[in-house]
Amino acid sequence: MVGDYYLIAGDDEPEQEQEPIGTWGQRHLRYLKEHHRVRYANLLTIGKLNDYLAGLNEQAEAMFSQLVKLLAEMKGVTEVLKAENQILWVQKMNNLRNAAMEIVSNELIYR
Repeated sequence: MVGDYYLIAGDDEPEQEQEPIGTWGQRHLRYLKEHHRVRYANLLTIGKLNDYLAGLNEQAEAMFSQLVKLLAEMKGVTEVLKAENQILWVQKMNNLRNAAMEIVSNELIYR
């Protein structure tokens, strides 16, 4: 009892630090809230939402990095091109990053 109020005694375990969700996790969170409310509510009530989103964010980051590298190799976007024509290299890399972002979004985030 604290003052005039009864407080519920919780576990005396220290609070675990929550991992940052990241950009991909925030996108998936928004998607869950809008399109999969039951899954969102279930993850939230059992306390696994943050862990789920942090794991998904890590997976999406790894997939994105691998895709950009793979697409750059396939399209011949190399350091030689970067040294010769920086503007063209930036244009091609932006196109590759956008393509990789779309693939990751379709495969992981919006499912």
